[in-house]
Amino acid sequence: MAKLFITLASLSGMLAVILGAFGAHALKGKLDAYALGIYETAVQYHFYHSFALLAVGILALSQPHAALLKSSGWLFLLGILVFSGSLYLLSMTGARWLGAVTPLGGLAFIAGWGCLAASGWKLLD
Repeated sequence: MAKLFITLASLSGMLAVILGAFGAHALKGKLDAYALGIYETAVQYHFYHSFALLAVGILALSQPHAALLKSSGWLFLLGILVFSGSLYLLSMTGARWLGAVTPLGGLAFIAGWGCLAASGWKLLD
């Protein structure tokens, strides 16, 4: 589990850098301020949760079979895909219906943090 989540976190972080640079350079003149703000929010949350996924991988080195920790990692990954992914698409396509999908990714992030908290509570008990 540790190897998987550390690898996924690293790839996710790399993708966040690529998409952030793409937004800063390639999209700057193509998107209006509102769409660019949406894109920047996607990158920001993508980065935050890449680090959270990395933390899960590091914690998994000492807790390889912790179900809550594993759930946390998958929920962070799901949140990145759904929350940030829908915002990336929304900003570039203007498809407003994607705004209805974004909160599902936010719920995955919240659940991921909850599972991480519960895992930490159990670890330190």
